[in-house]
Amino acid sequence: MRGHISLLGTYVHRDSLLHRAPLWVKAGGMVAVSSSVLLVNTLPATAAALILIGAAYLAGAALGLRHVAGPLRPLWPIALILGGYQWLINGPAFALLVVGNIVVCLLAARLLTLTTEGQRLLDGLVSLAKPLRCAGADPERFGLTLALMLRSVPYLIGSVQDVRDAAKARGLERNPRALVVPVFIGAVAYAHQTGEALAARGLGDPPDSPRSPRRADVTPHEG
Repeated sequence: MRGHISLLGTYVHRDSLLHRAPLWVKAGGMVAVSSSVLLVNTLPATAAALILIGAAYLAGAALGLRHVAGPLRPLWPIALILGGYQWLINGPAFALLVVGNIVVCLLAARLLTLTTEGQRLLDGLVSLAKPLRCAGADPERFGLTLALMLRSVPYLIGSVQDVRDAAKARGLERNPRALVVPVFIGAVAYAHQTGEALAARGLGDPPDSPRSPRRADVTPHEG
């Protein structure tokens, strides 16, 4: 299975201001910019946010234009369909506003992932979930779930693309079974392998499970 990059991108090592900034500062800035354009909802605000994010990529994070344009390539078909629909229903200004706001939110989220190691992001999310422990939540299990999701989504996207290429090479790109069945089988096999790996480490069991390492009793064998 060939590798596939997530829409939000993966961490890029640089010695820049944003790379050294605390996680809460970058996450707060992302939320502030994204929520501001959605609340103000005007073309000048969206344009200003795009300029600000572009400067953050090029100056604050020392990243190139390819990192800015990367997530926009798979987004263009959706943006064209959505923008065209809004153009017909509400006019060109509103269409530009809707598509521009989506691009702002996507670029802001991508900037966070490009300048922050994956483990730091997961640790931050687990820390946010710790106050919910009093309600019965398990922050560590929450972090494990997010880690599996971030690992699985690019794999499944890559699986679909690989199966599509293989079907096209055999002239079966119009056959639904040639596309759906291999993807389904691959997804089930991937889930099964992941479950076995978790079970082998005792990570898939609830805290009160007899198989959990925290509750398991180790009794030495008598000779």
